[in-house]
Amino acid sequence: MGETRDFRVDPFRIDVADEVLDDLRRRLRATRWPDREPVDDWSHGTPLGYLQEFCAYWADGYDWRAREAALNRFDQFTTPIDGIDIHFVHARSEAPGALPLLLTHGWPGSVTEFARVIEPLRETFHVVCPSLPGFGFSGKPPKTGWGVERIADAWAALMDRLGYPRFGAHGGDWGAFVTSALGERHPGRLAGIHLTMPIAPPDPADLADPDRLDAAAREALDARRRYDADEIGYSILQSTRPQTVGYGLTDSPAGQAAWILEKYRSWSDCDGHPENAIGRDELIDNVMLYWVTASATSSARLYRESFRKVTPGPVRVPTAVAAFPKEIIKTTRRWAARRYDLVRWTDMPRGGHFAALEQPELLVTDLREFFAA
Repeated sequence: MGETRDFRVDPFRIDVADEVLDDLRRRLRATRWPDREPVDDWSHGTPLGYLQEFCAYWADGYDWRAREAALNRFDQFTTPIDGIDIHFVHARSEAPGALPLLLTHGWPGSVTEFARVIEPLRETFHVVCPSLPGFGFSGKPPKTGWGVERIADAWAALMDRLGYPRFGAHGGDWGAFVTSALGERHPGRLAGIHLTMPIAPPDPADLADPDRLDAAAREALDARRRYDADEIGYSILQSTRPQTVGYGLTDSPAGQAAWILEKYRSWSDCDGHPENAIGRDELIDNVMLYWVTASATSSARLYRESFRKVTPGPVRVPTAVAAFPKEIIKTTRRWAARRYDLVRWTDMPRGGHFAALEQPELLVTDLREFFAA
């Protein structure tokens, strides 16, 4: 990695300009709406009535300044790594001998998804939450090449810069890809990794002989088939033409919200409605980080760089999996053990893809127990 010699770490605070907020409200109020969907569910995407209600609240009920202040209670910084500025939260623990713990989000997430777990985790860990390149307040890579492996190398450089030669790591979604790549490429740095979406393909022998499949394998394969049949459209667009899809999302806050909200509804354990699992203000907090930084396009490029291009290799560091029942892409304990040094597998009673938002207490407990062991 072409590391620069600029090792500065600069304090950072979120401070969105008033004119950006004024423009956002103007755009929300002037949204040109499509016709209503011809169904009474989410099968065609985010419903018109819900999105209109959501955007009306976003424009006239949501208090960004209060939410901004709440996010700024965490110490934040930027530091240049490999040519771009990386934004990160750094919450130091007062516990003697605290283990550094690196938390990596995915898409359509951001560092806001860890807001409810940072404080309880810092009782045990020095918590570091970076924004992926092209996401939120991190810099936008000006050239291609920022795939999962390069991000993993950047994270290793970040932890070294913070004085953490050895650390634990956690991730879901793209964060699981990055965390797994850390385990492949920097095993000596890691005390262990913890995943909510382990990147482990099916055992080819199971696919060749369906009689080998147990109930867990059949459930995992069914989930993958459903994902490929009904969920994968967004990723095909973002992995092939991120620039094209980005224009509408960057220009229309309603469009950006609809693009993200549909995934919160489909991928969370929400009984049909995203706000059954995640509060409306928390949903908007996350959408805001895409909107105010105009990062719809730059975040989508991670799909172009890495989607279905990552070849999973062996991860020889102690690995724990927190398996939430509504996770979108499932694997089995046996399949995961083929790739990872799997030492812990927890079947969670509830929760989905956005574990830190949906079930923060379950996630925190599992992280503490794994790294304590």
